[in-house]
Amino acid sequence: MSVQAAYLGVILIWATTPLAIKWSNQEVTFLFGVMARMVLGAVLCWAVLLALRLRFPLDRAARATYAAAALGIFGSMLATYWGAQYITSGLISVVFGVTPLATGIMAATWLGERSLSPPRLLGIVLGFGGLVAIFGAGAHMDDDAWRGIVAVLFAALLHSASGVWIKRIGTDMHPVALNAGALAIAVPLYALLWLTFDGQWPAQAGLRAWSAIAYLGVFGTMVGFVLYFYILKHLSAGVISLITLVTPVLALLIGHWLNHEVIHIMVWLGTGCILTGLLLYQWGGRLGALTQR
Repeated sequence: MSVQAAYLGVILIWATTPLAIKWSNQEVTFLFGVMARMVLGAVLCWAVLLALRLRFPLDRAARATYAAAALGIFGSMLATYWGAQYITSGLISVVFGVTPLATGIMAATWLGERSLSPPRLLGIVLGFGGLVAIFGAGAHMDDDAWRGIVAVLFAALLHSASGVWIKRIGTDMHPVALNAGALAIAVPLYALLWLTFDGQWPAQAGLRAWSAIAYLGVFGTMVGFVLYFYILKHLSAGVISLITLVTPVLALLIGHWLNHEVIHIMVWLGTGCILTGLLLYQWGGRLGALTQR
């Protein structure tokens, strides 16, 4: 598969994942929803791994890579599912839009990928200014909307840390093996949480909830994470994080069209600030170079 095709696949999956999470959360508990998704994804991933007879390394670097990936699959997804109880699907994707900024700062610190020039610092300020606007929009939503915003922001930071950590380790393994190893860590943790704090089978769940869980298990977990690890192997962490330049707007429109979600003007303003900040951050180095000539 070409890197470009994998990159496009990740964009489409990440743009539709927030709405699928919302639909699954509406009829099942968030713990059951995320656990069922990950169990299905793990079964499929291990089936592919065994069917293709792919190598599954267990050396020290490989184990560290599985742990780094599990930080995103377990920590980030758990926070996202919890936060999805309080905010719209579009807003989930918009808050996740700060991922490139967080990734850039972490990559500059841990990987030496880029310097923080003045235009890029301005991009960071604009991005977090967009977050402030979104928090302002939370005042016009449900009383608990701020909980969802904070949770998804935390999820974005964990996702960024996971990607940069994987790049820092730098192991060369097949994306399916990496996904399988991460899920082998994450699934037991999800099952333990569900058994401890929930433990109820959702007898009343309808077709839409089960369809959403199936979509998330197949595409969000199996296909999506494999494609993500694939492009992570070939592209810089900063370039990958630019996926969130596209997904927030797509997710807002999809949530509005398919789930009749109301988009507050402050959300659009915050989205614009975040995307402008991302553009400045990505191409700020070129602007700085031009001004010095």
